[in-house]
Order: sequence, then structure tokens, then C-alpha cells
Amino acid sequence: MTYLKQIFSIVRNQSPILYSIVMIHLIFAIISIIGLCFDDRILVGINVWIKPLKFSISGAIYILTVGYLITLYPYSNRKTNIINNIVAWTLLIEIGIIVYQAARGVQSHYNTSSAFDGILFGIMGLLIAVNVLIMILFIFDTIRLKLNTTKSVQWAIVLGWIIIVIGSWIGGQMISQMSHNVGVADGGAGLPLVNWSTVGGDLRIAHFFGLHSIQIIPLFALWLSKKGRFTIKNQIIIITLFGLAYASLIGFVFYQAKQGIPLIRL
Repeated sequence: MTYLKQIFSIVRNQSPILYSIVMIHLIFAIISIIGLCFDDRILVGINVWIKPLKFSISGAIYILTVGYLITLYPYSNRKTNIINNIVAWTLLIEIGIIVYQAARGVQSHYNTSSAFDGILFGIMGLLIAVNVLIMILFIFDTIRLKLNTTKSVQWAIVLGWIIIVIGSWIGGQMISQMSHNVGVADGGAGLPLVNWSTVGGDLRIAHFFGLHSIQIIPLFALWLSKKGRFTIKNQIIIITLFGLAYASLIGFVFYQAKQGIPLIRL
């Protein structure tokens, strides 16, 4: 908890605008929880406010992660501000569209039922594409620059950025088929909250684990470095094995979903 408070403090001091947008995401999450309590409309098998709740929390975590990690890079203030603003504002517009469409009681993703809905969906795709380009920039810069951290943590950050791009590619797979389920229509029986299908394949599972690699792998590396039992070389070896295992998990659940097999069949 102390480490999390430190991250919030660093981000607030380094990029007040980005920090404010993280807070706006959390406000959207609270609004979504209130919506769950008082709005019983169902869309694609779940309450209309489930999706904005999930995306608000996920977006806040990602923006906060970028805001913190970028402080480790030897960037100029100008470059840092440009990247922070691009990430924060594009994702704010993205979550704004998701919340707006939820309030209307219509889908935000895969919705081309009208020209207006199709335009909003297209804008969302463009905004995500911009963020994927930022992720690719981070991959190259993490490889070529010396970050203000240990070599093992820097290597974990490289792996995290690579795998998150793969996770984003999986999101593209869902867009290409205009649905997230395989073998069954979207909106069927699913796990609580996440609503991952329990009757067919669901690409959101691999997408989810891919997108959160940028938190999970560096956190594992940080935990490992705090143990004090391994040399930097051995830490890098262990982190590499962990990263490969994590990527293999994503590959497995992706393959499973493409075969129309649910993660958990109920």
C-alpha cells in the first residue's frame, strides 16, 4: 500500500494533467457502480454499466502505469509531457464514448447499427491505434536507453511492453470478427463481472492478460529484486522464464478461445 501511495504521489507531482485523468476514470467507475445499483437495463447479457466499470478501472491502471514508468526514462520534459498527454487524453475520450454509449443503452464496441454509432466505434479504434504506436515506441526506447532502475526491472519492462502489444493485437482480432466470442454469440452465460463466456470461446481472456503484462511482469521483477537472493544475471534469467510462461499462458487461452472452448465451462 505504501508503494502504491508513492506511485500516486510521483505521478501527481510529475504530470498533474495525467493524474487528473486517472481520477476522472475512477469517478467514472463510481458512476458505473451507482448505475449498477439503480439501472437494471441489460445489454448483450449484462447490465449496461458493467463495461464502463471494467474499462474505467483498467484505463485508470494503465494511465497511472504509463505516468509512473515514464519517470524512469531519460526523456526531456517536453517529450514526457507529449507522451503523457497523448495517452491520457486519447484514453479519456475512449472511456467517455464507452460511458456515453452505456448511458444510451447501446453497445460501444462492434456497433455499426447507425452511422453515428459506427463513427464512434471508428474513433475508438483510431485512439487505441495511437496508443499501440506509443507502446511500440516504449519497446524501442526501453531497449536502447538506460532507465533509472535495475537491469532486471528494465528487462521486465521490455517484456511487458512487448506482450502488451500482443494483447492489443488480440483486440484487433476481436474487431476483425466484430465480436469477442467464438462458437457462440456474444451475450451468453459468463463468469461474474468479467462475463467471460462459460459456453464458448472468449478472446477477451487473452486480451485481458496481455494488456496487464505491463504491470504484472515488472511487479514480479521488483518483488524478485527485493528478495536479495539472486544476482542481477539470475534475476534476468528468472524474469525471462516468467515472461515466457506468462506469454505461453496468453497463447494457450487465445488458442483455446479460437477453438470455441471456454476458460471455465459451467
